[in-house]
Amino acid sequence: MATLLFMSVLLILSFLSLLLILYTLIQSKIRPARKVLNPGPTSYPIIGCLISFYKNRRRLLDWYTDMLSVSASQTIIISRFGARRTIVTANPQNVEYILKTNFTNFPKGKPFTEILGDFLGNGIFNVDGDLWYAQRKLVIHHFNAKSLKDSYVENILKEEVEKKLLPVLESAAAECKILDLQDLLRRLAFDLVCKVSLGYDPCCLEYNSLDKTHPIVEAFDLASEMCARRNAAPLSATWKFKRFLDLGSEKRLREAIKIIHLFINEIIRGRIGLINQSREEKSDLLSKMVLDGEEDGIMRDTMISFIMAGRDTTSSAMTWLFYLLSCHPDVENEVVKEIKVFEDEDLLKYESLKELRWLKACICESMRLFPPVAWDSKHAVDNDFLPDGTRVQAGDRVTYFPYGMGRMKDLWGEDRFEFKPGRWISEMEDGRIKALKNVGPYKFPVFQAGPRACLGKEMAFVQMKYVVASILKRFVIRPVTANRPVFVPLLTAHMARGFKVLVQRR
Repeated sequence: MATLLFMSVLLILSFLSLLLILYTLIQSKIRPARKVLNPGPTSYPIIGCLISFYKNRRRLLDWYTDMLSVSASQTIIISRFGARRTIVTANPQNVEYILKTNFTNFPKGKPFTEILGDFLGNGIFNVDGDLWYAQRKLVIHHFNAKSLKDSYVENILKEEVEKKLLPVLESAAAECKILDLQDLLRRLAFDLVCKVSLGYDPCCLEYNSLDKTHPIVEAFDLASEMCARRNAAPLSATWKFKRFLDLGSEKRLREAIKIIHLFINEIIRGRIGLINQSREEKSDLLSKMVLDGEEDGIMRDTMISFIMAGRDTTSSAMTWLFYLLSCHPDVENEVVKEIKVFEDEDLLKYESLKELRWLKACICESMRLFPPVAWDSKHAVDNDFLPDGTRVQAGDRVTYFPYGMGRMKDLWGEDRFEFKPGRWISEMEDGRIKALKNVGPYKFPVFQAGPRACLGKEMAFVQMKYVVASILKRFVIRPVTANRPVFVPLLTAHMARGFKVLVQRR
């Protein structure tokens, strides 16, 4: 072990020495490499834009957005030592080409699945080809309108909101207690997605005290953060080296994954035993997979993928929506006015939720500015050209960028940085919203698009509408500080240090 550590230290020192030599050469006024067609960061021989990337590593979203905003093609190329050539685009034509037109040339690819492989395994969000298609075909029925109407809205959603969420808010209002609304919404979303996918309620909204983190939620949080660190590492060899030695963040990731696997596997074993005894038909996804005879590993990985997607995306979108509404009380008043048309029992109906068009416009506008998934990458199989003329080399990482797209003047106008839900309205009638604009999924790709378009899109809107409407009908939510929150883009985005609020009865 001592020899191994000595070799590791020697390797790191050698690498640092190489970087020092290269930096000295740069400081000696080596000319930058010839500019590429797509504007990007200053790039040098061998190391590319490694120095600029390192300097901007804590503000990559805004750094990329700034460069894209001055690119005529809304595309930039990032080339740096130790990483694949990366094409970042905010061009809707490119996005459509990547996600639909030439879909087969842009799978997630091995580099992506390698980063998330320890965590998501062979789940639907981390595989390509036949394995992806088979899982998508298996779960697609779970998200149709009838399923949403018959089981999700009137049973699962109602119970979680009325019996758990609202009482917590009522208690906070009565005691003038500060709540972390982001944490509360994440607990709610975790309970909901576990009931839908696993047929199991982890009771995160009831766990001892809201001041304590539920162990399984903590494990998911940790695994997500550590995988995001892998993705953001300037050199991929860094995390692979740490994993080999079981050090630091990689050791924490391994321990978190162990907790998650034990949690999911125990539920799977229990469900298999129950179904073998009774052959009872249940509506959750796990029960269907058991009845279909799926392998335990595939069931586990699929459940982990769905929990990750269903928990973090909707809770992130709702957290930012409540923040934006608190900054725009006139918009919030219009939401409340729309909600109060419906009685409590009518508000729960699937048909009534579809009528909340102003609320949906607010949700879409919030996700335009603060998308739950800030960027998503594919990896080119073969050489190619994007519609804007950008040359793609086999193996390139090709990233479409919802965060930056929401800030492009050519797409959203001069007021692109402002929260204006009215931009989503297409038709009014007698002072009421008759229809919303049909904004294309390649201009607004927060739910992906093409063959891999999010199956849970409708369920997500139903959940967000009902939760937000239920809260705003009864309570006023206000931040305890006027400081602007920080958007953190891990695997899914969240608000740094939570969203501390005071709750008042309306």
